[in-house]
Amino acid sequence: MTAILPFPVTDDALERARGGDHDAFAELIEEHEAMVFSIALHFFEDRGRAEELAQEVFLQLFRSLATIESRSHLVFWLRQVASRRCIDQLRKPRPRAVSIDDVHELAGGGEPRDVLLDQKLRGLIAGLPDTQRLLLTLRYQEDLDPSEICRIVNLPVNTVKSHLHRALLSLRKKLGERS
Repeated sequence: MTAILPFPVTDDALERARGGDHDAFAELIEEHEAMVFSIALHFFEDRGRAEELAQEVFLQLFRSLATIESRSHLVFWLRQVASRRCIDQLRKPRPRAVSIDDVHELAGGGEPRDVLLDQKLRGLIAGLPDTQRLLLTLRYQEDLDPSEICRIVNLPVNTVKSHLHRALLSLRKKLGERS
């Protein structure tokens, strides 16, 4: 007897993964692991913690495959779960020191970057309130607009815009004070 899914499946790998094909699930991980890891890494600035969080997100995906409706829903779902897990991790007491050797630059564009400014900005962003830090990551690392972010974090779009505005004002002020 064939199970009838309540929605159309448009992605072959997603459909095969739902059917129990572990290679297809590995394809989904391979396609989306950089995005999930990037959200966590930019939020925590800790590779180990980001790797653990990404594993948890993909384990949750494996358990929730039947609820994923399409490729676009999968991307939205992964961003939402990764974002929520970042916030949840902050609620757990977990002191951990990060060595400067453990922080690696992600591959970026071809233009040279100011390493000292990048380091200063990472430190200032790390000092922002959790919600602002997460919203900045989603906005500028994931290149999402406020209307997409509001769906991921379950906040009104104007609240997202306000948090982003306050975060940027705070960063500008702190950068101006330290220049």
